[in-house]
Amino acid sequence: MVKFTADELRRIMDFKHNIRNMSVIAHVDHGKSTLTDSLVAAAGIIAQEVAGDVRMTDTRADEAERGITIKSTGISLYYEMSDASLKSYKGERNGNEYLINLIDSPGHVDFSSEVTAALRITDGALVVVDCVEGVCVQTETVLRQALGERIRPVLTVNKMDRCFLELQVDGEEAYQTFQRVIENANVIMATYEDPLLGDVQVYPEKGTVAFSAGLHGWAFTLTNFAKMYASKFGVDESKMMERLWGENFFDPATKKWTSKNSGSPTCKRGFVQFCYEPIKQIIKTCMNDQKDKLWPMLQKLGVTMKAEEKDLMGKALMKRVMQTWLPASSALLEMMIFHLPSPATAQKYRVENLYEGPLDDPYANAIRNCDPEGPLMLYVSKMIPASDKGRFFAFGRVFSGKVSTGLKVRIMGPNYVPGEKKDLYVKSVQRTVIWMGKRQETVEDVPCGNTVALVGLDQYITKNATLTNEKEVDAHPIRAMKFSVSPVVRVAVQCKVASDLPKLVEGLKRLAKSDPMVVCTIEESGEHIIAGAGELHLEICLKDLQDDFMGGAEIIKSDPVVSFRETVLEKSCRTVMSKSPNKHNRLYMEARPLEEGLAEAIDDGRIGPRDDPKVRSKILSEEFGWDKDLAKKIWCFGPETTGPNMVVDMCKGVQYLNEIKDSVVAGFQWASKEGALSEENMRGICFEVCDVVLHADAIHRGGGQIIPTARRVIYASQLTAKPRLLEPVYLVEIQAPEQALGGIYSVLNQKRGHVFEEMQRQGTPLYNIKAYLPVIESFGFSSTLRAATSGQAFPQCVFDHWDMMSSDPLEAGSQAATLVADIRKRKGLKEQMTPLSEFEDKL
Repeated sequence: MVKFTADELRRIMDFKHNIRNMSVIAHVDHGKSTLTDSLVAAAGIIAQEVAGDVRMTDTRADEAERGITIKSTGISLYYEMSDASLKSYKGERNGNEYLINLIDSPGHVDFSSEVTAALRITDGALVVVDCVEGVCVQTETVLRQALGERIRPVLTVNKMDRCFLELQVDGEEAYQTFQRVIENANVIMATYEDPLLGDVQVYPEKGTVAFSAGLHGWAFTLTNFAKMYASKFGVDESKMMERLWGENFFDPATKKWTSKNSGSPTCKRGFVQFCYEPIKQIIKTCMNDQKDKLWPMLQKLGVTMKAEEKDLMGKALMKRVMQTWLPASSALLEMMIFHLPSPATAQKYRVENLYEGPLDDPYANAIRNCDPEGPLMLYVSKMIPASDKGRFFAFGRVFSGKVSTGLKVRIMGPNYVPGEKKDLYVKSVQRTVIWMGKRQETVEDVPCGNTVALVGLDQYITKNATLTNEKEVDAHPIRAMKFSVSPVVRVAVQCKVASDLPKLVEGLKRLAKSDPMVVCTIEESGEHIIAGAGELHLEICLKDLQDDFMGGAEIIKSDPVVSFRETVLEKSCRTVMSKSPNKHNRLYMEARPLEEGLAEAIDDGRIGPRDDPKVRSKILSEEFGWDKDLAKKIWCFGPETTGPNMVVDMCKGVQYLNEIKDSVVAGFQWASKEGALSEENMRGICFEVCDVVLHADAIHRGGGQIIPTARRVIYASQLTAKPRLLEPVYLVEIQAPEQALGGIYSVLNQKRGHVFEEMQRQGTPLYNIKAYLPVIESFGFSSTLRAATSGQAFPQCVFDHWDMMSSDPLEAGSQAATLVADIRKRKGLKEQMTPLSEFEDKL
């Protein structure tokens, strides 16, 4: 059944120009997994007859029953191109055999962290768009992520069969629909364009757009038709290509091409005349079972059917005919091979996105040249649970060098700082494995440019890591991934039977490994908290935790809770002062809100503690109006040293200031992680150290004196600067027909949401509605919405921004005050907030 062996794959792995690493990305339910099936069938892993129904890459039981992809899975495919079709290929190549490492990723927004993990280890992306629904919110999110990682996209307009069977549209109308989809996709690509990638927009006439019907397993690019007609009419292939799209019309009566419609009834657009109509006719003939007409048509096209297939009827017949005439695999694989970059090409421009260290050291050069003889650089982007309970494969990509069985590697975790020992291990790889959907093949070694799964490193890697050779001590790690969603929804879990506690702790550790996004923490009250991107994400995580990682032990979960942030509204009304416990040191401080957009810039990593101070002060002074000297005096960021708050030194001529800097920073990290209102993280506050009075003896100004004082003075300055709560807000996109709009608006109004955009989709009765909805109101939102619109509206929620709550938490009885009391009660704190007088001292 399988047409190739692991050894054959291993042989092609050395030809770096013949490898394509690509992921399939799209909006939820636009047909990624179904399309992937037909590619897998071509490589002979599943039978052609069932392709489209198996969804080979949905390997989990819950994926199959929900009909959605949850985890990204990798498959290596071997494909041989014919010499004839490679004639027009301009790039470097080595023979006609190609290796395609394909990763199918989820489309549901709750799992977009899986997409990020998939994109990091690929160089090209196949963007799938439903021709009827068009470009949706998630298409835009994943495209933006892809272009941010410098990944080259090609587009396929999927579900074309809907045009023929369900909507029965005529050619011109279909052309307009496709044209709109392609234009919308190009608008997004142009917005996030990167000069190093060059033009990433897609054009049907250049062969970077395919038209497909994943379920029926057929697809074509204009190249297919151009070739067919070029040989038939004896015209040049490239000329024919240009005429099959755009404003080119053909009139069979006069046999002339014109650039505008002459108005005669026979004159039709090139695409309609030569691509759309022939397909439409064949489908119609098959569906009406007019076999006497069908065979001569197929003979002209040079399509031969097997004897037993000639007895099929209706839809089954149509599926076989279309698959034989325009097989999806050859059209899509050809497009990938021609228009997506090989690792050798892609790593030249991706190296600066990938490598943290200097871009001229040997490691950067090895990545740039994709050098198999260079030092090993391997990035693990996710952990895949193995079939034997509790073990994980480290799944990643080799960027330079070779990884082999038994090799000793340095493992640099996400918190590793070059030159230090933190988060650093040296261990041996037990086995190197190539991934093929549901089965794994062990190989001796894997050279650069390929994806690989490693066995035996799972104890040392949590979510992702960089691996190099044991002796390469000066290598810098590969940059960490930026996720487009943040874990804002949390639940507390506990065991039903107290004796299962060790299972729960172990299970949480494994859960944190298996999902790139989940955060598992223990509160001070001893609660175990799991934070995820949304309701569905949490539901899947809890199911995994209970069934896979805890062996079915029962757990009780609390209602979902939302994380808040604390901020300030204006500058402190006065400079506040706190004394150290021994009364010999005094700290003076003020708080003020950060400029608009600065907190977001810190979140996105444009500004951070690792930046060059000169570059940082330039950005701060030019974009945010800071004073240049002040911008050089930032002591630190927090919480977790990278958060969106900072301490700035405003002191003039203070002795011993540098000696207490570390203690103040430690106090600030503590305070910014647990704010004064409800012990939630702070966000968007700048603390200015105005003056410091210190004792002359070093022993009287140690950490024990300064750290608690710094924390108290930070709390005091926060409480004098009009403190406020920030709540997380979702961007909701809803697709619904017109009659459901009333129900949608009423549900959103009940839930404090507000609509900011409503537009009708051209050519369809559907409306696209975008609204903001506070996360705290979003639980059960989709079920309420479906009830109100009798199941016609489908919402997609994605975290968008933090929104300030207008009420004052210090004013008794206000909405914010009751929220603060609830949070404090849940955390086991006193319900009354600690008053300002506790933190501030008088002279």
